Amino acid sequence: MITRFDDFCIHQTVEPICQPATSDRNFYDRYWMNGFDIGGNFMFEMGLALYPNRRVMDAHFGILVDGVQHLFHASRRAPRDRSELAVGPLCLEILQPLRTLRVTLAPNETGIECDLYFTARTVPEEEPQSVLHDDGRLIMHTSRFTQMGRWHGHVTINGRRITVDGSSTLGARDKSWGIRPVGEPEGGAPPSQAREPRVYWVWSPLDFGDFCTQFNTFEDADGKPTQLAACRMPAYDDPELIPEDGANAIHAMATARHRIDWMPGTRRARRAELDLVDASGESLHIDLTPMLTFYVSGVGYQHPEWGHGMWKGEEVIATESWRVDELNPLDFRHVHVHQLVRATIGDRVGYGTLETLSFGRHAPSGFKSFLDGAA
Repeated sequence: MITRFDDFCIHQTVEPICQPATSDRNFYDRYWMNGFDIGGNFMFEMGLALYPNRRVMDAHFGILVDGVQHLFHASRRAPRDRSELAVGPLCLEILQPLRTLRVTLAPNETGIECDLYFTARTVPEEEPQSVLHDDGRLIMHTSRFTQMGRWHGHVTINGRRITVDGSSTLGARDKSWGIRPVGEPEGGAPPSQAREPRVYWVWSPLDFGDFCTQFNTFEDADGKPTQLAACRMPAYDDPELIPEDGANAIHAMATARHRIDWMPGTRRARRAELDLVDASGESLHIDLTPMLTFYVSGVGYQHPEWGHGMWKGEEVIATESWRVDELNPLDFRHVHVHQLVRATIGDRVGYGTLETLSFGRHAPSGFKSFLDGAA
């Protein structure tokens, strides 16, 4: 079980690095990242994850352009060496940790290819840990950091080359790990306590040029936050200027509130507002206007065939394409979305992502059942 990482002083338990400290079958270690043209011409997303106790590694890449979401999926038996970040033709390289990454999708039978570089613009911002129990059992306990950046390179779809210009293509990436529900469902007896199925999650990293903001919250059915955090941090055009110890660069907010105007008949934002106030009383009022909507089932979330951590075989790849205007916005698979948003603070303009995921009752939104749409 010894791998090359065991030659570094990075052990956190008595086990070799490739052996998780927990035997929970849902332990995972995952990368996610997105990029978008600020003119609204395209939006792409990529994810790659390891599920060592399920012995699976999977990856996804998708791009939305001209109203069509083109998707690449891949899955394999998990490697033991944690430095091996490749699934079929898709490869992720950490060129400089917390500074520069490269995503390549070599020529393959799906017709989707890419060669993309992510350059960080902010320090990595550590979010509050997510903890969730179900009938007394821990089913989620995760850590995550988020980092803003810009992209350059290209994407090719069936011979059509799309240039990704670093001057106009921004984005974010996160790295998360821990325990969360993934893969094929477990058997056994159902929970003894019937509970109302619901989740309400909003996440929004925004880039305003010389600074960035981050907001995230989980809420219960009555709108009470069970997790809430927001911050402001400087943005750097040169990644070498990003401080190694970035704790002092993150300006946490004392209070944070959000409001979403939902598009009628959906659970997708028509517009949104954020109000962030720091400890000194200085406030930021941010208006968000969606420009594009990326359906994240395309990168595995709630996907019935390519859900995260599912065993597909020793090495399998697949593709699909969706016209987004033909998707049912209240289909369980398509409620979870990432929207490219134009953000304004007075006359200042920025761009970023608004992620929304809402199943079940949520009183402030007017949602009364599992999947009713906004009035």
